[in-house]
Amino acid sequence: MTSPLRLGIAGLGTVGIGVLRTIRRKADLLEARAGRPVRVTAVSARSRQKDRGVSLDDYAWEDDPVALARRDDVDVYVELIGGENGPAKASVLAALEAGKDVVTANKALLAHHGQALAETAEAAGRVLRFEAAVAGGIPVVKSLTEGLAANEVTRIMGVMNGTCNYILTRMEGAGLSYDEAFSEADGLGYLEADPNLDVGGIDAGHKLSLLSSIAFGTQVNFAGVELQGIGDVTIEDIHQAADMGYRIKLLGAARLTGRGLEQRMAPCLVPANSPLGQLEGGTNMVVIEGDDVGQVVLRGAGAGEGPTASAVMGDVMDIARGLRVSTFGQPATQLTPAVPAQAATPAPYYLRLHLLDKPGAMARIASVLGDAGVSINRMRQYSHAIETDAAPVLIVTHKTIRASLDEAIDAMTQTGVLADSPLAMRIEDL
Repeated sequence: MTSPLRLGIAGLGTVGIGVLRTIRRKADLLEARAGRPVRVTAVSARSRQKDRGVSLDDYAWEDDPVALARRDDVDVYVELIGGENGPAKASVLAALEAGKDVVTANKALLAHHGQALAETAEAAGRVLRFEAAVAGGIPVVKSLTEGLAANEVTRIMGVMNGTCNYILTRMEGAGLSYDEAFSEADGLGYLEADPNLDVGGIDAGHKLSLLSSIAFGTQVNFAGVELQGIGDVTIEDIHQAADMGYRIKLLGAARLTGRGLEQRMAPCLVPANSPLGQLEGGTNMVVIEGDDVGQVVLRGAGAGEGPTASAVMGDVMDIARGLRVSTFGQPATQLTPAVPAQAATPAPYYLRLHLLDKPGAMARIASVLGDAGVSINRMRQYSHAIETDAAPVLIVTHKTIRASLDEAIDAMTQTGVLADSPLAMRIEDL
């Protein structure tokens, strides 16, 4: 009989328990498809006494995940702890040094230490797999490393954080303010322990940096991702976008140019009738453009027990079948350093200001935009509330580069006619 593939699972939260349930419920199916049994031999978590709704009696217990990673009866270490450092990083390194393959759902760990971990894994002849770290149940990592391996990828873009998409769609659909939609998402358990990881775009930025590495053959460079969260988006912005036929999404985009690697994660306006515009709730979508295949759209659940456990098990099954793929699609030592570059492709921008009630205020703003080479396509000014002396002004520019717009925004803040900082969002005509 073929020997079983033995797993050690560290982290028994939603995803870890989901993996245990999948292996128990589908043991025969997994064996048939892998050609060998897949079993869990040992587990580790912060508390042994916690009721998780699943019996752990059949598994050895380790209080220390590093000890779990080094066990002789573990072939594959499954890291579901989370966090860029601490026990997650220490245990993954221990597993690789002990000759184990590793499967992880930890995007923060890989975004900050992916290059070093990949080099360690490949030098030891081990594989480091992370499908569950990006876009939940969508097999985007596998698509890039395998199915689209013959393509030169020209661009990646998508909605990669379900929590932000939920907040933005609830603001539009239910007419909620940002704070109201945020509280609702928090009450449903959608937010990370540090909510800024979600709403600040950091979580999605981690994911984008990993996909960029695979797509463009560069070392992971999360520090090079331009980040802008959704916290400044108001219900008024949602309504104005809708009036123009757009919806607001936290959109990631990456492309490699002669100037360097462009990576940005920011709220954008997208056509309401486009695949991205029609994306609702916690669903994720990744769009990959390749020179041979054209455009490929991957859509699915971006989080949750079932979808994320599915992604973990996809990696486990590949290892059980003997499939060995470099961490980022090609040997880590061949990945080139990524030189960050700001997006230079011109696009129209949505610009929202609060203009103080001063003579000539609007003329000063128009002059500043003109001096920066930014032309106005349309403009609308609204009456201000009685209790405030600032009126909201909406400007849509003609196509411009972000550097010119940033120059104009910097100059605007020196005019003395703005009540607060402007909000600028790129308009993507997909």
